[in-house]
Amino acid sequence: MNVVEFRRAILAMQGYTPGEQPREGGFVKLNTNENPYPPSPRVIAALQEFLASRSLALYPPPLSDAVRRKASEVYGVPEDWVLIGNGSDELLDLVVRIFVDPGDRVAYPVPTYTYYRVLTLLQGGVPLEIPFPEDFSLPEAFVAAPARLKFLCNPNSPTGTFIPPRDIERLVRGSACPVVVDEAYVDFAPESALPLLKRYENLILVRTLSKSFSLAGLRVGFLFAHPAVIRELLKAKASYNVNILSQVGACAALDDLEYVRENIARIRSTREWFSEKMRALGFFVYPSEANFVMVRKAGVDLRFLYEALKHRKVLVRYFPEWPDALRISIGTEREMELLVHHIAALLEEAHV
Repeated sequence: MNVVEFRRAILAMQGYTPGEQPREGGFVKLNTNENPYPPSPRVIAALQEFLASRSLALYPPPLSDAVRRKASEVYGVPEDWVLIGNGSDELLDLVVRIFVDPGDRVAYPVPTYTYYRVLTLLQGGVPLEIPFPEDFSLPEAFVAAPARLKFLCNPNSPTGTFIPPRDIERLVRGSACPVVVDEAYVDFAPESALPLLKRYENLILVRTLSKSFSLAGLRVGFLFAHPAVIRELLKAKASYNVNILSQVGACAALDDLEYVRENIARIRSTREWFSEKMRALGFFVYPSEANFVMVRKAGVDLRFLYEALKHRKVLVRYFPEWPDALRISIGTEREMELLVHHIAALLEEAHV
């Protein structure tokens, strides 16, 4: 293909590797942090009502106006501080595109969501990866790092560890650049950095309906930032980025917060039960404030366990760069009981 020349940055980088999506049924899927419970019945009813009475032939509102109003109401943020995206990943992409020029440094602590690295490299930026300390507290080197943009996933993925807002405030105050706090899992945590938003113009918060709202399939995300940031993001946004069914479903979901809170409580309870069971099996369990846990057996490559569970039609997440750990999404009580049973049997067979 000597007539086709790709960008050097594309040729040199590795793309993001999503969690495995099984092609056949019957799997217990605990690898991509989806919610094990269905969305609110109001979501299903709203979608059915729309499909029965409205046309899909028209473009959706380009700014997702109804969702924007509803998010403003629910989160107590003025509408002009809100941007709706096709999942939070689109919003993260937009942020990098409006702030990062080729050669600019983008800082984030690691290990974390690897999509930050991908987005940085796509834009020609330079990833500045700063290791978390052993306790996964806020790295001081990250606060002090000179960068064009900073990302913090909180609660962090893949560990589930949580940095309190008082430390996030220190990060934002000490950074001479925009700071993006990715709060995809924050509904499972004790508190959000949202109260800091109006005090710091360089703070950007990103949320999603994929996790706590059980809407990963609809792809809806929120970005909260100063209106000056929103205006520049709108220049880079695709014209009709959120489809009409996603907009209808998102509004209905935000109208039923009690349902969401009940599911969050169930997942938290199951998370604590499962964590205790894994500790009893000899794993180190990172303290999680998300809808998943990271478990570790120091010095033991857990690929065998990942493969054996997959053979039994249970999917968990294995990271080759962190071979003695597995990230496990929290499923239903029955699913987690089944997983504990399988893991105990497989460890006994392997004499681990």
